Amino acid sequence: MEPLYEEYLANHGTIIKPYYWLSFSLDCTNCPYHIRTGEEARVSYTEFYQIFGFPYGPTYPQTKHLTFYELKTSSGSLVQKGHASSCTGIDTHPESMLFETNGYLDSAMYNNDCIRHIILYSSNSPCNEANHCCISKMYNFLRMYPDITLSIYFSQLYHTDTECPASAWNREALRSLASLWPQVTLSPVSGGIWHSLLNNFVSGVSGSPVFHPILTGRALTDRQNAYEINAITGVKPYFTDVLPQTKEHQAALESYSLNNVFPGWSFQVTSGQLQPNLTPDLRVPVLFVLVPFRDLPPVQVGQNPNKPRNVVRHLNMPQMSFQETKDPGRPPTRRPVERAEITEQYASSKEADEKKKNKKKGKK
Repeated sequence: MEPLYEEYLANHGTIIKPYYWLSFSLDCTNCPYHIRTGEEARVSYTEFYQIFGFPYGPTYPQTKHLTFYELKTSSGSLVQKGHASSCTGIDTHPESMLFETNGYLDSAMYNNDCIRHIILYSSNSPCNEANHCCISKMYNFLRMYPDITLSIYFSQLYHTDTECPASAWNREALRSLASLWPQVTLSPVSGGIWHSLLNNFVSGVSGSPVFHPILTGRALTDRQNAYEINAITGVKPYFTDVLPQTKEHQAALESYSLNNVFPGWSFQVTSGQLQPNLTPDLRVPVLFVLVPFRDLPPVQVGQNPNKPRNVVRHLNMPQMSFQETKDPGRPPTRRPVERAEITEQYASSKEADEKKKNKKKGKK
């Protein structure tokens, strides 16, 4: 394959120019190196707060997009971590850069057989607007690598509200992407994932990341994101609700407008140390220690009897067909390792059943 990108060695990782023709732009502070790997992927706490809205919650619309990523093996071992930033000069989202055909992730999959899981932590949910086609590129990528699982965590939904002209298109695209569950999962950043991001991708964090509290405004936004992504896709996300579930706090939160959109909604709850006499002040911490993100169950690929019925809403893919995008020099898609294990287990159980039958016949 002939890559679109150029990669350079840096002090603590690598820096990547996602398009070989990209040059320095006065309109974009990150140009031309929009992808960074290893420790080069860390951003300042100030930038993380401004783009991801932690710990207070989003305060104003963001023009910059940032996506952290992890590439892992089937056992959960980390192969690589990095980040991709949007380009304000050519108006390109980070997901569009990462999942470009012959782009950086395509090359990483092509050259590394052990990668089985991609995890994205994005400031915004992926869109499918004409200038970006993030979801279309993800969809094509997953068709080329069907043994790869993709987990997407987002800080806020992007252009899905009714006031946005592209909202209907983005919602349809999210539904189509979510229909690939369990290969693909869409969930809000919540609970211990925030602390994992602080630990792995943010520099200048004072003290242990687990002692940085999630404030009420952030926790309410995470809860709203979980409700809305479920309403859009019909697939329940992974979500850790860190808000206390006491009657006193529930009554206080009812005065906050976001809480009115969650009547009768049930989420997975992680308990924590609560503050006495908690009020709906958005800057009040609601939790200090969370379940570490590493304790979450791994995503498995395969048929699942609980998989929802087909909810694909006819996502229109780009005119370029899958056959046209596939590199003729690419080796055939590998079979998942799990298939061999399942076959062996099945064969062993079958032999055991035959032995039992032979014993019964011998007794007769």
